Amino acid sequence: MRSPTRTPLQGLPERVEVYEVGPRDGLQNESAVVPVEVKAELVRRLVGAGLRTVELTSFVHPRWVPQLADAEQLLDLLGPFDGDLLAGVRAPVLVPNARGLERALARGAREVAVFVSATETFAQRNLGRSRADALAMAADVVGPARERGLDVRGYVSMCFGDPWEGDVDVAAVVDTVVALAEQGCTQLSLGDTIGVATPGQVVALLDALDAAGLGRDRLAVHFHDTYGQALSNTLVALQQGVTTVDASAGGLGGCPFAMSATGNLATEDLVWQLHGLGIDTGVDLPALVATSAWLGERIGRAPASRAVTALT
Repeated sequence: MRSPTRTPLQGLPERVEVYEVGPRDGLQNESAVVPVEVKAELVRRLVGAGLRTVELTSFVHPRWVPQLADAEQLLDLLGPFDGDLLAGVRAPVLVPNARGLERALARGAREVAVFVSATETFAQRNLGRSRADALAMAADVVGPARERGLDVRGYVSMCFGDPWEGDVDVAAVVDTVVALAEQGCTQLSLGDTIGVATPGQVVALLDALDAAGLGRDRLAVHFHDTYGQALSNTLVALQQGVTTVDASAGGLGGCPFAMSATGNLATEDLVWQLHGLGIDTGVDLPALVATSAWLGERIGRAPASRAVTALT
């Protein structure tokens, strides 16, 4: 299998954490329910391909995301968080509220994530509550989780554009991210939920967050590829000092609550670029490509990843 020619650029990190969101954020947008056994095997293959951070599922109410109604069953199939498969792997689960946290803790979760919107309209359509209420609900998770010693990631959606409101005020994004940081989130992921961002916007937001006291070391980026900008936005984020990038195997994903959103940045496309830049990821690209090709056969749809298409 062909490999990218390694040609480093100055000003980039030596290593990047690839934060794999396929089993959760990727699969949640699939209309047909994927068997839990396939989900478990997907996680095993992703870990086997060298991914050290794999977001497993969400303890959301089944009414909202039926695809993830099998969260407990999936974790039972994967074994304990300190067992043979997940030991040494960051294996976060998304929890929308205090009840979700209870369910996650009962299964031994070591890391959780919460999500809020930077815009009012999406908060209402996604969570059925105001942005302020969504932040309060996140606080009900973050505080108790941190008291138990868990790391908590805060996802902020609609950081660059909203399908109903259009352009998003940078100040509103900063306010939301800062609020989550003050609650105690250990990492904050900046989401381009509908994939409209361009590199200048990315730099402007990172600079605004820096001015608010949030350094790049606490930030991750989460780009969708609706307009083909995910890799260019990622590169400029790396040039700005970000070292954690969210991606989804095969380019799975979208957002069930924002119909204009297409797939996440494909993990294979990201790894191809990073390896070509001489950046260490720890990921075995051929094994990852084989995993996404395998999954595509199981869900009856070819992976959206350009790298998977080129390498298979």
